[in-house]
Amino acid sequence: MSRTSSSPATGVDPRLAVVVLCFGGLTTALTQTLVIPIQGELPVFLDSSASSTAWVVTVTLLAGAVAMPIAGRLADLLGKQRVLVATAAVLVVGSVVCALSDTLAPMLVGRALQGLAMGFIPVGISLMREIVPPAMAGTSVAAMSATLGVGGAIGLPLSAWIAQVGDWHALFWVAAGLAVLVTALSWFAVPHVHDAQPGRLDVVGGVGLALGLVGLLVGISKAPAWGWGDPRTIGAIVAGLLVLAVWGLYELRQADPLVDLRATADLPVLMTNVAAVAVGFGMMAQSIVVPQLLQLPEITGYGLGQSLLAAGLWMAPAGLAMMVFAPVSGRLMGTIGARITLMLGAGVMGVGYLAALVLMDAPWQLLVASCISTAGVGIGYAAMPTLILDAVPAREAGSAVGVNALMRSVGTTLAAAVMGTLLTSRTQDLGGLAIPTEGAFQLCFLVGAGAAFLGVVIAAAIPRRTAATPASGPLATAGARDR
Repeated sequence: MSRTSSSPATGVDPRLAVVVLCFGGLTTALTQTLVIPIQGELPVFLDSSASSTAWVVTVTLLAGAVAMPIAGRLADLLGKQRVLVATAAVLVVGSVVCALSDTLAPMLVGRALQGLAMGFIPVGISLMREIVPPAMAGTSVAAMSATLGVGGAIGLPLSAWIAQVGDWHALFWVAAGLAVLVTALSWFAVPHVHDAQPGRLDVVGGVGLALGLVGLLVGISKAPAWGWGDPRTIGAIVAGLLVLAVWGLYELRQADPLVDLRATADLPVLMTNVAAVAVGFGMMAQSIVVPQLLQLPEITGYGLGQSLLAAGLWMAPAGLAMMVFAPVSGRLMGTIGARITLMLGAGVMGVGYLAALVLMDAPWQLLVASCISTAGVGIGYAAMPTLILDAVPAREAGSAVGVNALMRSVGTTLAAAVMGTLLTSRTQDLGGLAIPTEGAFQLCFLVGAGAAFLGVVIAAAIPRRTAATPASGPLATAGARDR
C-alpha cells in the first residue's frame, strides 16, 4: 500500500483515520470507568448485595484482559479494520444492554460486552503502521496508546456529573451513542487495507487463555476483600497459573497458535512485556490513591474534603497531560529511540510519585504531582507498542500488540489489589469507620515510585536495535535509532 496523503483504495486521509482511531480508543476506555462514581449505589440500583455488584467492575476488567490478545489474533486473520468495526459494534450492544438493565444479571452481561470492546485499542495501534506515512507513525501510535489512560481520566468526572444531574441509566445511553458514532466512523473513515493473513483461530487456545486469565485476575483483584492468605485467593491464583502453564505447553505444540510464544520469548518482546506490567502498575496506582485522598474529610488533618465530582475534576487534567505528552513521545522516539523513551517515561512517572509525597496538602498540589506522573505515562505508553511492532513480523502485529496490552492490564489489576491492601493495612477510626492513615497514602506513593523505577531498569535490559537489524515497518525507523 502506498503511504501518501490518502489511501489509494479508499481515498481516506490517514490523518482522519488516526483521529477516528483515537476517538474510538477514548470511547472504549471511557466506558471502563463509567460505573465507578455510582459503585456505592449499585446495590440499591440493582437490588443486590455489595459483594455481588462489585462484579460489575470486575467482569469488565476480566473481559477486557481476555479480549485484547484474542482480538489482536482475529485482526491478523480477518483484517484489522473489520475487527475494529466488530468491537465497536459489541460496545454498542453492551452499552444498550446496560442502559436497559435494572437487575444484576443483564448488567453483568452488558458490562462483559463493554469489556470485550477493549480489543479496539491494540488492534487500532497495530493498524496505524499500515495506514499512515512513516513520518506520522510514531506520533500516531503515541496518541492511540495514550487513549487508554485519557479515556479513563475523562470518564470519571463525566460520569459523576451525568449521575448527579440525571438518571444513572443515562451513563450507558451516552456510551451507546458514542459507540454508534465510533462504529460508523470506523466503517467509513478507516481504510480497509488487505492485511488479512492465512491461518486459523486457535479456539482451544482462546478458551485456555481465557480460563487462566480469569482465575489469575480474579484472585488478584479480589485479594483485598478476601485477604491474600485466603484459600479462595490462593486457589484462584494457583489455578489460573496452572491453566496458563498448560495453555503455554499446548500453544508451543500448535502450528498456528493463538499467541506465538516463541516470538514472545524473544528478548526485546519479552522485556517490553515485563516492563508493561511495571508501567501499568505505576499508571493505575495514582488513579486508586489520589481520588481517595482528595475525598477524605478534612477533619483527619490530611484529607482534602472534595466531593466525588470535584475529585474527578481535579484528576481530569492528569489525563489531558497524558494526551499532551503523547506527541512528545513520538518525537523522542524519532531522536533517541523507543527504548530510551520508555526509560524516560517510566522515570518521569516515578518522579511524579516522589513529588506526591511532599505535595499532599492541597488539591492543586496533588494535581501537579498527578500531571507529572501521567506525563511520564504518556511518554512511556507509546514506546511499548513501538518496541513490539519493531520486533515482530507484520503478520503477527495485532496479536503481539494485544499481548502487550494484556500485560499492561495485568499491571493495572495488580496495582489496584496492592493499593487496596496497603490502604487497609494502616487505618484509624473516624466515627466508627476505619480510614487509611496518612502513612498508608505515603506508602502507596513510595510503592508506585518503586514500580516506575523498576520499569526503568527493565526497559534498560531491552536489547538495543542496530542499523543492521531488519525492520518490520515504518515504526522501525525510530527503533533503529535506539541508543
